[in-house]
Amino acid sequence: MQLEVGKIYEGKVTGITKFGAFVDLGDNITGMVHISEVAPTFVKEITDYVTMGQTVKVRVLNIGEEGKVSLSIKRAADPAPASQSRPQRPRNNSDRERRSGGYEGGSSYTKPAEGGKSFEDMLSKFMQRSDEKMSDLKKSMDSKRGSYQKRSRS
Repeated sequence: MQLEVGKIYEGKVTGITKFGAFVDLGDNITGMVHISEVAPTFVKEITDYVTMGQTVKVRVLNIGEEGKVSLSIKRAADPAPASQSRPQRPRNNSDRERRSGGYEGGSSYTKPAEGGKSFEDMLSKFMQRSDEKMSDLKKSMDSKRGSYQKRSRS
């Protein structure tokens, strides 16, 4: 079977983890549905939505260079009517503050799936940025420690 990005297939859930579910599409092809792609709402516990052995419809989001298949259950479902497709707005300021971490300007959250990038690509980029920030922080702390030690000896 040759998978095509954007097409909908049917498969069986063969594994469930904290971060997603693995779906067997047949012909020895298994893909992963990330927890954010299980339902159109926030999913805290994936087992509330899928079970082992369950047959599900999935849309192929991406096929990575190493053959990793990214799937979505929520994007395989029929589109919601126009009245339900709009995200709900926060009801009051406390909701808005809670979502933005209490910072009035919002959070550093960026839109998911930028330009069709795979989860692995986004994770790799995040890890690279994180390593760079940690390195900068360590250099900053080392330079402060060095200047403190020099002053205390004088």
